[in-house]
Amino acid sequence: MAEHRSMDGRTEAATRGGSHLQAAPQTPPRPGPPSAPPLPPKEGHQEGLVELPASFQELLTFFCTNATIHGAIRLVCSRGNRLKTTSWGLLSLGALVALCWQLGLLFERHWHRPVLMAVSVHSERKLLPLVTLCDGNPRRPSPVLRHLELLDEFARENIDSLYNVNFSKGRAALSAAVPRHEPRFHLDREIRLQRLSHSGSRVRVGFRLCNSTGGDCFYRSYASGVAAIQDWYHLHYVDILALLPTVWEDSHGSQDGRFVLSCSYDGMDCQTRQFRTFHHPTYGSCYTVDGVWTAQRPGITHGVGLVLRVEQQPHLPLLSTRAGIKVMVHGRNHTPFLGHHSFSIRPGTEATISIREDEVHRLGSPYGHCTGHGEGVEVELLHNTSYTRQACLVSCFQQLMVETCLCGYLLHPLPAGAEYCSSARHPAWGESCSLPPTLPAMSGWSRRASHMPLTPPQGHCFYRLYQDLETHRLPCTSRCPRPCRESAFKLSAGTSRWPSAKSAGWTLAALGEQGLPRQSHRQRRNLAKINVVYQELNYRSVEEAPVYSVPQLLSAMGSLCSLWFGASVLSLLELLELLLDASALTLLLGGRRLRRAWFSWPRASPASGASNIKPEASQMPTPAGGTSDDPGPSGPHLPRMMLPGVLARVSAEESWAGPQPLETLDT
Repeated sequence: MAEHRSMDGRTEAATRGGSHLQAAPQTPPRPGPPSAPPLPPKEGHQEGLVELPASFQELLTFFCTNATIHGAIRLVCSRGNRLKTTSWGLLSLGALVALCWQLGLLFERHWHRPVLMAVSVHSERKLLPLVTLCDGNPRRPSPVLRHLELLDEFARENIDSLYNVNFSKGRAALSAAVPRHEPRFHLDREIRLQRLSHSGSRVRVGFRLCNSTGGDCFYRSYASGVAAIQDWYHLHYVDILALLPTVWEDSHGSQDGRFVLSCSYDGMDCQTRQFRTFHHPTYGSCYTVDGVWTAQRPGITHGVGLVLRVEQQPHLPLLSTRAGIKVMVHGRNHTPFLGHHSFSIRPGTEATISIREDEVHRLGSPYGHCTGHGEGVEVELLHNTSYTRQACLVSCFQQLMVETCLCGYLLHPLPAGAEYCSSARHPAWGESCSLPPTLPAMSGWSRRASHMPLTPPQGHCFYRLYQDLETHRLPCTSRCPRPCRESAFKLSAGTSRWPSAKSAGWTLAALGEQGLPRQSHRQRRNLAKINVVYQELNYRSVEEAPVYSVPQLLSAMGSLCSLWFGASVLSLLELLELLLDASALTLLLGGRRLRRAWFSWPRASPASGASNIKPEASQMPTPAGGTSDDPGPSGPHLPRMMLPGVLARVSAEESWAGPQPLETLDT
């Protein structure tokens, strides 16, 4: 019995001891400074939809342990070795700085909108471009014939005074008949050619122009005397032609319509309807070959062949010093600007013009400034043709000329309701005081000349505007964008003597049957032959492409993120989740601090109607089995009211750990 009791006693003691060991961990800890033990698993506990960690340290540890960004786990796995932790922290910070720097450079280049030029070669049949030919013999209109002859006499006097050249043979030309109804005109003899010498420089030739008051004068000077004489003569010549009515026309009689002796394409003769004619005040009678011809094959036998008569007439010899033909190749429905894109063919030669075409495709906004078919252009085109930048610049200059000088320039079309500038109708059309305030003055050109004799404002306004146009100080350059799609023709020419010495006899005789004058049979210099062919049917297409489109920008950003952190889009989402959790945890902890500070604030006496609430009572969480209907002395539980079901983990920790002193919350 004693043994049985002792065994029972040992069993009972062991049982009591085992029960004591099993129940010990369930005893709640006493309040005090030691840190709380880890949260024990709770039977039946399910993870909430949204849960937050208890502290920022736990949040950062969880992120570094589970993130897919390379190097993040090194910040927490080596806590025992501060050297490694510090080294990896500095490396991660340096990689972040380098990534931000390269991303900044990438975005800077992207915001500058750079473009690439992609060149591709295509092969297909193309329409031959238009060819405009001018004979270089401007006619002398009969209504102003007497004025032009007086101008020729005045030009001889100026050239004789400068270079001592005798023009006695040409003075007999003034005996021409004067028409009955000649427009009134007074030739301004104050605008004369002068030698302009400057200290330490070569002698220059030019002329002086002043406004109506004489207070604003400038010299139009040239290093070449030939250029000075031609520009001076052209100034007076345009002033005289402006006397003619706008609707005045005359027949193309400089060569009696026999400028084109023969024309053929691919072995077939051209038709009369395939030519368009017009007259240019400087370049004479012009013909545009406007046949709808498709180039089947490259080569000289499959192009356009023209035989032209070249004769230099004696009238107006000062407009041009060249004997030959002006040629320009341009696109269909485009205005030929012979003064900008033409070239000359010498008489007595055969010229073969080979064409290579390039198609240019430009990007519009935000990568560049171009227009499709003239949409969005501020300037109204004065030419009844397709949009080109040169046509826009000419129209812009003419409109500024009308606004500034109250009249237009003769060589350009007129806006509605305007008329051409002439000193007979507009004595003060060159007055510079009417310049709009947005146009800058011409530095280096205008000079005060109050001590000089006054001269009329002949051409003063035009040359002021034209100088501003040449120096890009007019707003026309910004108002006239390039076309987003255009064709550019690259030309190459080869010449040879034609006809040769052996074949000149029978060639000139055969051409005489086609209208060549008899006295020209032995004069090779009165003929020229032109062949216009495609060098090859392949054409280049030059297209602009953005360097950084949206897919390419995202690809470059992904490459940089992968280079420095091994990150992907999902890694960026993890960073976004970290920021959202940190923001929510900040709000939660901040609200808890405000709540504790509110309940810790001293209350009023009971006599005033306020209840005396203990600060410790406000720190007591609602029991797990309790209800929220009875808030108790601590008032409503603020976290559960604000975020129901979200803060389950934090609430469970508070319920299990029990009340804690205020000092442990300041972490």
